[in-house]
Amino acid sequence: PSLDIERGAKIAGSGFPLLVGGGARLSRALVQFMLDLHVREHGYLEVLPPLVVSRDSMLGTGHIPKFEDDAYRTDPDDLFLVPTAEVPLTNLHRGEILSADDLPLAYVAHTPCFRREAGAAGRDTRGLLRVHQFDKVEIVRICRPEESEAQLEILTRHAERVLELLEVPYRRVLLPLGDLGFANAITYDLEIWAPGVEAWLEVSSCSSYGDFQARRSDIRFRPEGGGRPLHVHTLNGSALALARLIVVLLETGFREGEGILLPEMLHPYLGFERLESCR
Repeated sequence: PSLDIERGAKIAGSGFPLLVGGGARLSRALVQFMLDLHVREHGYLEVLPPLVVSRDSMLGTGHIPKFEDDAYRTDPDDLFLVPTAEVPLTNLHRGEILSADDLPLAYVAHTPCFRREAGAAGRDTRGLLRVHQFDKVEIVRICRPEESEAQLEILTRHAERVLELLEVPYRRVLLPLGDLGFANAITYDLEIWAPGVEAWLEVSSCSSYGDFQARRSDIRFRPEGGGRPLHVHTLNGSALALARLIVVLLETGFREGEGILLPEMLHPYLGFERLESCR
């Protein structure tokens, strides 16, 4: 089978899906396609970060203390499995004063992401819709304050471009103030339609954090001509999260008697055009 929920649960418990054969190759192809797009066409610097981060790193991006219950923590080291590559990528420059000439900075990374999703029991927990471990390609941009609005549009368009090339219909949703995380200044969600559950599923959140993360992490830049260092603005987005995207590709690509047709853009990465089945 391409997706083996039962054996994944046997190995690690519920919420840890197992991809095998064609499913594993589809996941790898998606990651490679996204990294190539963001590095070669969008100009990001690829990073392979640690998969564990310190408490200071989690504090700097705003993931703790508020979301500490959703994080996987090691004891006695007090390290955390990455909930998203946003954490190590943003912390690359923690405690640094950057040159204005070097801004904006743009980083991309692929990592597995680990989230307890406390309180989520019973809500879409079977399959790939809500899981404790999933793969994600993350993009992060660091810029001057006056460039923040334009940089968010650039970052969001880069995430949208992935969906356009995969020919997956999507919508962009501006989150209202009451739905924003406490650290976010503005967020766009990218959602794709999943016929199986008849719902729009979020596959990306593209956010500007203003100087919130920069103040916590002490990331500053020295303006041209000198003067007092100022805090940068940080932005990040999923480009994209894989689990829900795979669900939609499997559902929308299914053809009776033909298997599952996959997006043409992925054929060079896969070496085949279709999966026989997802089971």
